[in-house]
Amino acid sequence: MDKINILIIEDTPEQSDALSKVLLAHNYNIVGIARNFEDALKLFYANTVDIIVIDVFLDGNPDGIRFAETINIVPNGARPFVFLTSSQDRQIFERAKLTKPFSFLMKPFNELEILYALEMAFEKFYEQTNVFMGDDEDTVISTDYLFIKKKNALKKVALKEILFIEVEDRYCNIITEKEKYVIMISLTKISELLNPSKFIRSHRNYIVNADFIEEIILADNLILLKGNHHIKLSDTYKDFIKKINILS
Repeated sequence: MDKINILIIEDTPEQSDALSKVLLAHNYNIVGIARNFEDALKLFYANTVDIIVIDVFLDGNPDGIRFAETINIVPNGARPFVFLTSSQDRQIFERAKLTKPFSFLMKPFNELEILYALEMAFEKFYEQTNVFMGDDEDTVISTDYLFIKKKNALKKVALKEILFIEVEDRYCNIITEKEKYVIMISLTKISELLNPSKFIRSHRNYIVNADFIEEIILADNLILLKGNHHIKLSDTYKDFIKKINILS
């Protein structure tokens, strides 16, 4: 399970240090701290960034808003972000609001506020609300990752690394080549959010990653996956076989 990559855009060392301390304590990974608009763009394009914390004013100018406006219009550039500000200027607020931030935090922030804001930003950006605050689910799904809440921090698992998913009571077991993760989400919901051409329902209790299928044994109703995993194949879900060329 990988750490969430956060870019901090904050021109005041005292504020960025305080923010870094909170985020590092909860196992987030800080890819960089930018003091101005230009450095923010450089760090953004040079790193894999999952979420951004942006100070509205950089060196007295609303360049945090300019940064948000910029990434919002770049193809595939949009990311969830949270604004920090001490300004109460109504015009600045209205301009910032147009960039569709996922939260506005007034300085000085507190630890719980920033952690909660990050969680809500992921939910809203990927349009999967009320996930982290409830008792029934703990995972937000994007086109590339599972974002999973563990205690007071978020972690991520790359979808391309998942071999298969197995349901067990209220939980789903996420199996990769190296690890097993247990998440709270129904198999029905996770199957609706995953790419159906890559993640295939093979049984009421299983979803398999088509990229890792090595053999399908129809006589035994089995799918063999990389790593010698044997997954059940039921008659109800055999239609996908027509689309692939791995049969035995």
